[in-house]
Amino acid sequence: MMRTSVLIVGGGPVGSTLSLDLASRGIDVVVAERAPADQMRGVKCNHVAARTMEVFRRLGFVQKVRDTGLPADHANDIAFRTSAAGIEFARIMIPCRRDRYTNKDGPDGWWPTPEPPHRINQIYLDPLLAGFARDHPRIRYINRLEVEGFSQSEDGVVAETIDHATGARQVIQCDYLIGCDGPASRIRHLIDARLTGDALIGRTQSTYVRAPGLAERMQATRAWSTQVMNPKRSGNMFAVDGRETWLVHNYLRENETHFEAIDPDWCIRTIMGVDEDFSYDVITRENWIGRRLLASRFRDRRAFICGDAAHLWVPSAGFGMNAGIADAMNLSWMLAGVLHGWADPEILAAHEAERWPITEQVSKYAMNTNLAIARTRAEVPDDIEHNAAAQVELGQRMREAHTPQFCCGGLNFGYFYDRSPIIQYDGETAPPYTMDQFTPSTVPGCRTPHSWLADGRSLYDAMGPDHCLLRFDRSIDVSGLEEAAAYRNLPLRVLDVEPADDYRQKLVLSRPDQHVAWRGDVLPDNPLALVDKIRGAA
Repeated sequence: MMRTSVLIVGGGPVGSTLSLDLASRGIDVVVAERAPADQMRGVKCNHVAARTMEVFRRLGFVQKVRDTGLPADHANDIAFRTSAAGIEFARIMIPCRRDRYTNKDGPDGWWPTPEPPHRINQIYLDPLLAGFARDHPRIRYINRLEVEGFSQSEDGVVAETIDHATGARQVIQCDYLIGCDGPASRIRHLIDARLTGDALIGRTQSTYVRAPGLAERMQATRAWSTQVMNPKRSGNMFAVDGRETWLVHNYLRENETHFEAIDPDWCIRTIMGVDEDFSYDVITRENWIGRRLLASRFRDRRAFICGDAAHLWVPSAGFGMNAGIADAMNLSWMLAGVLHGWADPEILAAHEAERWPITEQVSKYAMNTNLAIARTRAEVPDDIEHNAAAQVELGQRMREAHTPQFCCGGLNFGYFYDRSPIIQYDGETAPPYTMDQFTPSTVPGCRTPHSWLADGRSLYDAMGPDHCLLRFDRSIDVSGLEEAAAYRNLPLRVLDVEPADDYRQKLVLSRPDQHVAWRGDVLPDNPLALVDKIRGAA
């Protein structure tokens, strides 16, 4: 028998980050990861979004993440070429990680965040996060441990597990269970959540290759992503180690209705732009179908699902893993509040109310972007390698189509919660956003706008991990709210800051996940009622 507060099923990037955030809030966690510790992770994910990097900053290891992956001086650009070794006809410039904090020239350099995005493949990120979790004193990260089933009652959850290293079976008692166990989630099945949506967006063959000498054949500066557009074959190559390994996405065409219809070697050589004499090695290969699927629910009483267990979509905009981590950060502080006693258990209903509509929106953005780009791939002129005018025209179209997904400020900073039971709305409508465009706002439910303080600190660093009342006028007496929070044991920090352009009200109450819970020029008549609202007891 093992006892813990929270059992997380799945120790990938979502499960590991969730465990680290819960542990930082004083919660004991067990992570059950079925795979062996030395098993190589998948290579699908190549991008860590700004909001995720903000989480890593708060948890104290963002620099270690940023120092991992491609070489420090390797360009993070997106290049558009007729083949990897062929003619380049467009490029989106993104600074290398060495210059990410200082170079603001790129299309995302203006973003209001202390942490720009980071390009890193999952084979580097996953073991890094799992290592942080293993080293944390409040986390037991157990490899080769599989959760086979569970039962729950008003008092907690009892999970049945098997240790594949020894064959031993064990029972784990916990207060809450969270399934971060991927697309084939057993926890999703056990809570009777059904996936619905669009079952087929497109087919992709992803091959992880080692190709020594390919970088030297490229005719332009190296790029993080090399988008290949030609009438014979289109694909996308992500630099993995920045030297000789790449992840090659070979996009099947509409008439190629099964993977056996293509010659993988010919496709890869055509995308690379090399002949039969060039030698490369296949490390792994995966055939997969792009879908847009959302679970019918994210919770059954004390059991939850996050990440790919809750939603699946094509990886446009890199928002598979990042959306999963956003799920986890939304749930983490609420669970911690319940377990510490300052939040009412009813607060947990807000998780699905807030995250389900957002994941539906993101899934549609990703699907529509993917379909639009697929149409463009099908329209590449036959003479693209020899027609300079066609290259200029296609290059312009590619920059316009791809910049929003690779520099998706709207998906990072623009989304808002407009139907939450724990937000005190005031009647103003949140500003609309697109994949790449957004307007910073303090409308309740929006992301608390970031700024740099007069002393050079990030506003988020100064706010801390709990609820924070931003006060832009020191003469306002906020003791009533402080007393109400103390009466309910709700952790609250009051932070005095200078007036800022994005803040029209003199008081803004920000949640632990940096979303606005309430705002005003004076405290409400009943501060205790506001405290009860945001802690799920109203």
